[in-house]
Amino acid sequence: MVSYTGYIERNITAQIEAQTAARISTMQTDYLARIEQVEAGLQAEITQISGKVDSLNELLTFTKDNANNKTDNSNKLYTQINEVKKQLDELKKNLDVLK
Repeated sequence: MVSYTGYIERNITAQIEAQTAARISTMQTDYLARIEQVEAGLQAEITQISGKVDSLNELLTFTKDNANNKTDNSNKLYTQINEVKKQLDELKKNLDVLK
């Protein structure tokens, strides 16, 4: 009877160990699949964000270049307007002299 009880105990223990191992294996497989999904999702998000950052950098560079050009053009235009005003003033003086 004692040996039969020991046999049953070992048999039940072996079955529980096998069931536990199977469940752990299933959980590992599910866990690894979820990790792969998360990694794929993160990689897609990183790629998308990287594209947005690249676009933003291009836009900032374009804006910077245009801002410098506009500032230069604005300065040139301001200088030209001042020169035209000086010439206009000189013409007015010459007209006054002619009168």
